[in-house]
Amino acid sequence: MMEQYLALKREAGGSLLFYRMGDFFELFFEDAKVAAEVLDIALTSRGEHGGDPIPMCGVPVHSAEGYLARLIKAGCRVAIAEQVETPEESKARAKAEGRPVSKALVKRDIVRFVTAGTLTEEALLEPRRANLLVALADVRGTIGIASCDISTGQMVLEECPLEALDAALARLTFSECVVPEGTEFSPNDAIPRAKSEFESENGKASLQRVHAVATLDGFGDFSRAMLAAAGGLIEYLEHVGRGTLPLLLPPQKRDAGQTMAMDEATRSSLEILSSQSGQREGSLIGAIDRCVTGAGARLLAEDLAAPLLDRGAIEARLALVQWLHIDPLNRAELREMMRNLPDLGRALGRIVAGRGSPRDMGQIRNGLNDARRIELFLGSQPDVPKLLANLLPQLRGHGALVDLLTRALVHSPPTERSNGGFIAEGYDASLDELRAVSGNARKAIAAMEARYRDDTGISSLKIKHNGVLGYFIEVPAKHGDALMAPDSGFTHRQTMAGAVRFNSVDLHEEASRIAEAGGHSLAAEEAHFEDLVGEVNAAREAIAQTAAALARIDVSASQAERAAEGGWCKPDIEEDPVLDIKGGRHPVVEAALSKAGDRFVANDCALAPSDRLWLIGGPNMGGKSTFLRQNALIVLLAQAGGFVPANAARIGLVDRLFSRVGASDNLARGRSTFMVEMVETAAILSQASDRSFVILDEVGRGTSTYDGLALAWAVVEAVHTNIKCRCLFATHYHELARLAERCEALSLHHVRAREYKGDLVLLHELSEGPADRSYGLAVARLAGVPDQVVSRAKQVLKQLEKNRTETGGSAAGLGELPLFAALEESEPEHQETLVDRLAEIDIDSLSPREALDILYELSSEARATKS
Repeated sequence: MMEQYLALKREAGGSLLFYRMGDFFELFFEDAKVAAEVLDIALTSRGEHGGDPIPMCGVPVHSAEGYLARLIKAGCRVAIAEQVETPEESKARAKAEGRPVSKALVKRDIVRFVTAGTLTEEALLEPRRANLLVALADVRGTIGIASCDISTGQMVLEECPLEALDAALARLTFSECVVPEGTEFSPNDAIPRAKSEFESENGKASLQRVHAVATLDGFGDFSRAMLAAAGGLIEYLEHVGRGTLPLLLPPQKRDAGQTMAMDEATRSSLEILSSQSGQREGSLIGAIDRCVTGAGARLLAEDLAAPLLDRGAIEARLALVQWLHIDPLNRAELREMMRNLPDLGRALGRIVAGRGSPRDMGQIRNGLNDARRIELFLGSQPDVPKLLANLLPQLRGHGALVDLLTRALVHSPPTERSNGGFIAEGYDASLDELRAVSGNARKAIAAMEARYRDDTGISSLKIKHNGVLGYFIEVPAKHGDALMAPDSGFTHRQTMAGAVRFNSVDLHEEASRIAEAGGHSLAAEEAHFEDLVGEVNAAREAIAQTAAALARIDVSASQAERAAEGGWCKPDIEEDPVLDIKGGRHPVVEAALSKAGDRFVANDCALAPSDRLWLIGGPNMGGKSTFLRQNALIVLLAQAGGFVPANAARIGLVDRLFSRVGASDNLARGRSTFMVEMVETAAILSQASDRSFVILDEVGRGTSTYDGLALAWAVVEAVHTNIKCRCLFATHYHELARLAERCEALSLHHVRAREYKGDLVLLHELSEGPADRSYGLAVARLAGVPDQVVSRAKQVLKQLEKNRTETGGSAAGLGELPLFAALEESEPEHQETLVDRLAEIDIDSLSPREALDILYELSSEARATKS
């Protein structure tokens, strides 16, 4: 057995080997140690190898999926070795080969590799997240990308230059990636495969073979790089499936200019599909997803990851959202009809891959039947928008298949087909007869048990069944001798501690009838299931189109529902480079504030060719970063085809979206915070066009004041004069305000704040004009920095401001300040507070009563401080 195991382990390579032994998958040696630690199960030993005990652990076959899910999540790959012959077949083979039958070993083989990107099982997949496998290929400097979600069969081919690869991979958010051996551009944890698998001619031939076509012209005009990547992907799928391919739909071509470009830094800072902590909660999709199906949620994520550039396609999506938005009653009824829809696409994927269950077949039946009901409901509505009119025909045409599956399957088919019971009564007369024989035999056994009790006088006699003995007669041990007599008609089989078991001729005959009928019954059901699989397989492309149409309808209804919840508006999409947003809000921040019972302060944004760059100042925590991000997200939502969180919005199409908001060290790449910031800024300056939208926050803050100011100044000039794109630039460098004098398309803005009674009040409102101060020390006080430290900082700040224009430099005179310990004697905090209060008072506008109230208030504060 260990020789067989070690041979299979060599074939499994770096994968953990699940070695089937009866009702368990066993793991040995290092595999057992790894699995025991990841799964937190007992590590034992069995036998010896080289004189040492063999480490071993195992998991039950019936619950293996849960353990597989944990291993895959931990980054492991698993090879499944199943028994590929019965014990009887192994004995017959041993006899034919002249070997001892008693030592016959059941043949096993690896039937499948389970990897992160090749999952189809429902228990191993997240319902609301796509699971992409990606293959990359380099053809003369152009990178071909083939991506496929084998759980639904969707396959997309595209290409990009090497410098755009990181952005493309960030959009795909794949689970697994395969690349040719020796590839220099491969992402982390990519799986190297032989270069010969990534040849374009092989890729072309593989696609033709999989889809049974003589030419790919009907699918699209695919480049050599795309075909090479497709070849590598199909070769890998054949490897992990051991020659059995999963569902692969005809490949779709994605052109580079179809979608808005966003690099990895932009996606991360905008938290589109996950928050900075990696969670769905706190992300854009977490705040807007109202889909009632998993397929809809996956399509919504795809929309947000790749907003459109085609104005017509965007407006078609918006028209459907608006149609559903203006009729809340119909929308509610539609969403209720869709709420219980099965995941058609993934059920189809499992069936085509040979891993389907009767339950999956029932989901196909129910899903197609519900699709027809939805088509009848929506088709009866007036003024159906064009996109919906194109989708409705894809929801029908499955009547014959639905009728077949309805007649063939029971109402609620089981998840396992090995025990039968899923073919409906009346579908097959011969199967019904076999079941009747089996059922009558069981009744006969019950009658036999009653007869034996009467004949023997043993009221406790029972006829039982187990997997080892089959049917047997059992009596308590004290009655065993009575049935041992030669003329009793019973044959002794087993003696237990408290019972004795027997057989009889009549019981053996009935058991044989039951076993024979049951075996034929199971075989008949299995044959019917294979026939049904063939019918579903023949209609797989039409079923996949139905699943895709249902997902698009769910996304549109979700967008309409979210818009109704938040008072969102339909954006106007234009070709001109404008960005005119009235009352814009940040969807994620607004949702969080709403839960806390607070109100989000909305702000306008109006960028146009004559005023395309806003320089925004104001205190930290005043809302600058939120304002920048909310406008980027509004653009993204609009071009994804959804309503936006604003009172009104005019969006000029954006070809590239860039966000450089915040940064942190990237220790893995050896980059400091400032280096990360400069790399991201460099990408913007080299890739942005006049149709792009850029948000920049605090450029230059990671280095010295003068270096940072100089860099920020130069970046603003480059964006304004060279790139000429729409841009929001937040900064604390007040000196940048002087650029408004020389940059005609630049205007100054700030987020409002004021100090009241020594406290900073953040208004979160955007106003025109430069910020008068940064309020950094007031924010420090808000954050809980001790008053002593804040007061000391004020002293230092005054000295810096005093020497700003002197030849000694900004730090001149700091050495003359008293040491920190002498701070309390130098200038009490309350004096500055009173001075600030007095400076804010507009004496001419005060009434006598108001003046007296302020005087009493200041006097009270002074006495309280003194005491």
